[in-house]
Amino acid sequence: MIDRPLDLDAVRTFVRIAELGSFTRAAEALQTTQAAVSLKLKRLEARLGCRLLERTPRYVQLSAQGAAFLDHAHALMDAHERALAVFVEARQRLTIGISDHVAGPDLPALIARMNAQDPQLLIEIRIASSGDLLQAFDRRELDTVIVRQHLGRRGGTLLAEEQFGWFAAPGWQHRAGEPLPLATLAEPCGVRAMAGQLLDAAGQPWKEIFCGGGVAAVTAAVMAGLGVAALAPRMLPFGAVDVGPRLGLPALPRLPVLLHSRVKSGRPHQALGALAAAFRSAVRG
Repeated sequence: MIDRPLDLDAVRTFVRIAELGSFTRAAEALQTTQAAVSLKLKRLEARLGCRLLERTPRYVQLSAQGAAFLDHAHALMDAHERALAVFVEARQRLTIGISDHVAGPDLPALIARMNAQDPQLLIEIRIASSGDLLQAFDRRELDTVIVRQHLGRRGGTLLAEEQFGWFAAPGWQHRAGEPLPLATLAEPCGVRAMAGQLLDAAGQPWKEIFCGGGVAAVTAAVMAGLGVAALAPRMLPFGAVDVGPRLGLPALPRLPVLLHSRVKSGRPHQALGALAAAFRSAVRG
């Protein structure tokens, strides 16, 4: 019979590993070392008398006992947060700007991960172009921004580098002799400018066939068969095709994603750690 209380920090560590599927990502989210994460999990497993995770050099997955314990671990952490909330006089606010070319379909999962890290934190998120968000950050309207690398801008923490491609709908064909029809985001957009410059440098005639107010609109235009767009693969539904090699279009570079923040400590900083780890997991698959 288990007669000693569980270590809540160890339980939280187990939950993060299970959510992120990686000791490395869990360590990033908890802002600690991988060795510390491994030690806390080992102590929790010893405390419970069973193995919670099966791990090999290539993957981490829940054991049968770990899967059974996970819901209870979530409930325990939720009860802990509700107990602490009784003594919280005011919710802390964290304002984050995320580039539309960065957020994409992963945004709900990113928000959920931050909320799981700190349900009492009031999170405000603004979606816009990288340039607009950096200007708002400089005006101190935002605590943190996650953006594509911006020309002439230095600093920031590298979260990931993401490959782009020239994507079109399955079966889409370029009409011979006509300019390449391009679907883009409205200005200002660094990816839009980069795509145009690369096509011009390669001597590839092109015309803007669709201009969307967000990546979702551009993706819809692509899948509707209007033309081609320079996008990261994770932004598109399954089945979209990279037509760059077939059409001889210039290669697109890997584009860095950077985090700029004035938040250096406290609960908001911990929530940002969870967000950064979740984003890296989303990009790396």
